[in-house]
Amino acid sequence: MSTTYPEPAKRRLITVGCVTSTIMVALDSTIANVALPHMQSTMLAAPEQIVWVLTSYIIATAVMTPLSGWLAQRYGRKRVILLSVTGFTLASLACGLSVTLEQLVVCRIIQGLGGAGLVPLTQATLLDINPPERHGPAMALYGMGTILGPVVGPTLGGWLTDTFTWHWIFLINLPIGIMALVLLSAAMSETERNDSRFDVTGFAFLSVTIATLQLTLDRGQQLDWFDSWEIRIEATLAVTFAYLTVVHMLLSPDPFIKPALFKDRNFAFGAIVSLVHGMLIFAVLALMAPMLQNLMGYTAMQTGLVTAPRGIGTMFAMLLAGRLVNHIDPRWLVATGMGLAAISLNLMAHFSLTMGQSTIIYIGLFQGFGGGLVFVPLTTLLFSTLDPKLRNEGSALFALSRLIGAAIGISYLQSLTVRNSAIVHSRLIENVRPDNPVFGMRHPDADFGLPAWVAGMDGQIVREATMVAYLDSYWLLGVLMLVVMPLIFLMKPAARHR
Repeated sequence: MSTTYPEPAKRRLITVGCVTSTIMVALDSTIANVALPHMQSTMLAAPEQIVWVLTSYIIATAVMTPLSGWLAQRYGRKRVILLSVTGFTLASLACGLSVTLEQLVVCRIIQGLGGAGLVPLTQATLLDINPPERHGPAMALYGMGTILGPVVGPTLGGWLTDTFTWHWIFLINLPIGIMALVLLSAAMSETERNDSRFDVTGFAFLSVTIATLQLTLDRGQQLDWFDSWEIRIEATLAVTFAYLTVVHMLLSPDPFIKPALFKDRNFAFGAIVSLVHGMLIFAVLALMAPMLQNLMGYTAMQTGLVTAPRGIGTMFAMLLAGRLVNHIDPRWLVATGMGLAAISLNLMAHFSLTMGQSTIIYIGLFQGFGGGLVFVPLTTLLFSTLDPKLRNEGSALFALSRLIGAAIGISYLQSLTVRNSAIVHSRLIENVRPDNPVFGMRHPDADFGLPAWVAGMDGQIVREATMVAYLDSYWLLGVLMLVVMPLIFLMKPAARHR
């Protein structure tokens, strides 16, 4: 039975609408980060309160993402996408007009709920409207939106905040959302609907698991992890409901998450690789920004400029991978990308406080190329063996795995960096004493009786200890890339289409 695809002109309109929708949602995952201090001063909020601007959006997105697959099956993909674009755009307008923290947090929740379905459902749409031989180029364009958005977000957010006000980081979504809505309304066709039963219990178990896990990861560092009763309760709930989710999935006759997804070898292993890939894309940026600004004195704009080449490398690699994926075994492309990413992280583990901007730029370009080389062939492998009927749900869980990887990577590596910084500081300061002849030779002007000198020396030790902690985190992430690499070759090779 042959499949009918849209004519080229209509396919291009749908592609532009899908990619712009994806960029809009992906931008908002990071664009607000640099504007938090401005929002805090405007709304007179405490530091622990203003972070809910980020946390509320992330939790709403994570909870709603797996539901988007069922909604598309039940009500039609086009209808869900158009409602999502409309909801996200209107919520962005409301965010930009908010005058209190409570209003902004509520609008961010609505924004997260609206945008959650756009990333997986636009991916499923691009796979459906293109024949198999065009899946590579289509996923390259899609990947540029999902991955470049978070890379460009902090730079764009800083520029908008400095040039105008923080309100414009949300208002900028209006023309993008309207354009996507017009294109998709005109060109996209509705998909078949399936009157499947909604598994309320399964969705409730999964939602509590995701929400409590996200709260544990987001607030753990602020509350000193398991020294806090809140974190203990949230972590216990996350583990308990994760267990209930798995048991329910295996025993229910019609579960919210279909076990058939994980019986597909490519999907199961691909989701794990995607989780680690999410750590690479998001966690490195989360470490780089404070490292450059707090230790090396970079401004927000300078940080954005020196990390921007990472996005250029990603874009170039995705375009290249889109062309190569039909001619080279995608498993080798994914392995090559992860290997390059691991090498770049090893190079980052040799950063120093005296390095120049050129070092950051060329390593970032190299790392972006490696990370970009992973996404397109990994997506091709993951969906090449998956039943098309499971594409909506598969896309949702694939996107969710990347979100969870980002959350785990950011939270764990930031916590590890803080802890290692304190350990290294204590070890370094042991040798700073008057009876140490080596220290005396290197610092002949040392004056332990002068408070200003002692404070200056301690400040320098703190900087060096923190830098070492960042380097250890980069090294650990590089090792993790190599550890998961063998999973790639446990996946079945995708059929080639020339």
